[in-house]
Amino acid sequence: MLQTDTPPALPVDIPSPTQALKEMRNLTFDEFLDQFIQSCVQFAIHLAVAIIVFYIGRFIIKRLYRFVGTILLRRRADPSLTTFILSTVKIILYFILIITVIGILGIETSSFLALFASAGVAIGMALSGTLQNFAGGVLILLLKPYKVGDYIEAQGYAGTVAEIQIFHTLITTPDNKAIIIPNGGLSTSSINNWSARGQRRISWNIAISYGDDVEAARQAIMKIFSEEPRILQGSSPDMSSAQAEAITAFGDAIPSAETAVTDKTKRTKVQRKPGFFYRLFHNRRRVESALARWNASRTARLESLIPKVDFTPKVVVSELADSSVNLSARAWVNTPDYWNVFYLLNERFYTELPKAAGISFPFPQMDVHIQQPSEKAEIADDNKN
Repeated sequence: MLQTDTPPALPVDIPSPTQALKEMRNLTFDEFLDQFIQSCVQFAIHLAVAIIVFYIGRFIIKRLYRFVGTILLRRRADPSLTTFILSTVKIILYFILIITVIGILGIETSSFLALFASAGVAIGMALSGTLQNFAGGVLILLLKPYKVGDYIEAQGYAGTVAEIQIFHTLITTPDNKAIIIPNGGLSTSSINNWSARGQRRISWNIAISYGDDVEAARQAIMKIFSEEPRILQGSSPDMSSAQAEAITAFGDAIPSAETAVTDKTKRTKVQRKPGFFYRLFHNRRRVESALARWNASRTARLESLIPKVDFTPKVVVSELADSSVNLSARAWVNTPDYWNVFYLLNERFYTELPKAAGISFPFPQMDVHIQQPSEKAEIADDNKN
C-alpha cells in the first residue's frame, strides 16, 4: 500500500480552533456562561497559586541574598566581587521564579527558554574574549594572588596594583604610567608578586682586584651592614606578616584559641552573631573549644610547612673572574625598604671600601703601544736578515 504524507491528526482531547468555534456557536447562552465561569474560576485558582508562589519565592530569594552576602562579608571578599556576585545571584533567582510563575499560569515556557538559550550562545560567541577576562577577574578576586598596593610583574609590565576590576587590572609603573592588563592573561600566566612576602634579600656583586685582602673586604662590608638599621640581623624570626595573613585568611568567623578559651562570655568581633555551628550543636562552649583546638592544630601544621629564613648577612666569594675576585654580599630587609637600602649601600661600598680595606675595583682596560717610523724600519730590516 502506498503511504501519502498527511498531516498528523490532533489529539482527541485538544480540539482545533475551528472546532472550538463551531462548538461555541452550537452552545446556548447558559452553557456558554457555565464554561466561561468555569474557565474564570480555573484561571483565578492558577493566578492565586502563582501569586502565592511569587511571594514565597521572593521571600526565599531575599533570605538567600542575605545569606550569600553574609558569607562574602565574613570572608572579606573584594567589594566589587561582592556586588557582582550578589547581583548575579539575584538576577538568576528572579529569572527562575518568573519562569515558574509563567508556567503555573498555563503559558508555555519552552519557547522562552529556547529563546534565552540561543541568545546566550550568540552573546557568548560574540564576547568570548570578554567572558575570558571576566572569568579571570572572578578567579583573581577569589584566589587573591595579589591585592591593591602590591608591586607585581606580569605580561611584560611591572608596577603597583592600583585597581582590580572584573575585566582588567590597573597598575601604576614607577614612572607614573597607568597600564591596563586584561584579567584573562593574568589568571593563566605567571605573576611575580614582589610584595607577597614581608622581607626580601638584597644581593650586591662587588669585584675586587687580585691580591687584595678578601677577609679585610668582608669585615668592612659587614661593618657597613651593622651600621645600617634597616638591615635585619640575627636568626630566622617567626612568620612574616604576609605568611600570618595567609594562615588566618581561612574562616574569619573561627575564633582563636585565646578568644575561645579565656573569654567565654564577651562577644568578640568575630562572634557578633551565632553561626551555623552554634545553631547546629546548641552548645556554645563545646563548639568554641572544638574550633579552638582545630584552629590551633591547623596553625601549627601550616607553621611547620613554612620554611624558616636566616636573616644573618653574609659575604662570600662567588667567582674568580678573569680580572677580578667577585664577592657576593647578601642581606635581608623589609620589603618597603628594598630599593632605598640597595641604592644607599651601593654608594657606601664605592666610597668606603677603598678607604677602610685598601681595596681597588678593577675594570677592563687595554694597553696600546705606538711605534715610531724608525722602529718600524729597524724591525723590517731585522726580518729581512
